[in-house]
Amino acid sequence: MVAPPSPAQGQGQQAPFGQSPVTGPTPNKGFEAAALKRVGLVVKQLTELLQLAGASTDVGKDILKAINMLVKHVPSGSVSPADEKGEMERRSMANTQNNQQMQALRQAQQPPQQAQAA
Repeated sequence: MVAPPSPAQGQGQQAPFGQSPVTGPTPNKGFEAAALKRVGLVVKQLTELLQLAGASTDVGKDILKAINMLVKHVPSGSVSPADEKGEMERRSMANTQNNQQMQALRQAQQPPQQAQAA
C-alpha cells in the first residue's frame, strides 16, 4: 500500500505568512487617468495627421482605424489647452535631459587629448 502524503510535503507549496494569493495588485488610478489624457492627445494628433494624409490613402485608412479604436476610451473634449501645454513642457524637459545625456556620452567616447608641451 502507498502511504498518504505527509502534511510536511504539502507545506512547501504554501505562500509565506502574510502574503495571500487571494488579493492581487491593484491598478493605480492616477496613472490610468494620466494615460487617458495622453491617449486624448494622441487622438488629437492622429486627427491632424489624418487631415494631412487624407482618409482615402492607405496610411489614412490605418490612421482612421487607430482613431476609431482609441476614441472609445477618451470622451470628447477631455483634452484641454492646459493638457496640451503640459505635455509639450514634459516633452521639452525630456528632450533637454536626453540631449545632456547624449553630450555626456559623446564626451566619454572621445579619446583624451594630450597636453601640449611648452
